[in-house]
Amino acid sequence: MSQPASAISAEGLTKTFQRGREEVVALDRVSIEIRRGEFVAITGPSGAGKTTLLSLLGCMDTPTSGTLRVAGQEVQSLNERGRTRLRREKIGFVFQHFGLIPTLTVAENIALPALFSGRNGKTRLDELLECVDLQHRCHHRPHQLSGGEMQRVAIARALANDPQLVLADEPTGNLDTKIGNSIIGLLQKLNRHGVTIVVVTHNAVLADAAQRQIALVDGRLK
Repeated sequence: MSQPASAISAEGLTKTFQRGREEVVALDRVSIEIRRGEFVAITGPSGAGKTTLLSLLGCMDTPTSGTLRVAGQEVQSLNERGRTRLRREKIGFVFQHFGLIPTLTVAENIALPALFSGRNGKTRLDELLECVDLQHRCHHRPHQLSGGEMQRVAIARALANDPQLVLADEPTGNLDTKIGNSIIGLLQKLNRHGVTIVVVTHNAVLADAAQRQIALVDGRLK
């Protein structure tokens, strides 16, 4: 069976929250399409709805209304178990604050998603360590790493289950310019190898490195 041309297809995505008696509209009828193999940056001011949109695209939350297809799956037709399977098998996540487990080594952190999926976590480990240039750090723990090294571990971990899609929330947000630029270069390399990448960022250099930008203002496409 051929792969769908779209990694993500969203139509009229809306997300509202209740704040006391007030209804807050975090996303307002957002429609986007991201094709397989694209590198897309979601930009906009704080409070624009960027992280909310990324949470919906990553199936970590559900929209109040609208339709969403991720990796060919109609998300709204899936129950929580189905969404969990979709996240585990098709999507890799990279967060601003790394999210590494401090008691585990670099190798163990990278292998963790594969182990949770019932796979042999060591199968791709050497390949992933080489991809992020951390072979020499494989037995170190997070407190022994620089910020850039921790983010590279997080990216390798996101790739552990060979996802079709990588979603990154401010992946350079806690890094200085030089190290942040090295992370941008790594994301570009992954994209050249066919990984679809969507990043939320305030970093203009990262946004410009993407093939396309999607701008949000007050929960709407600009």
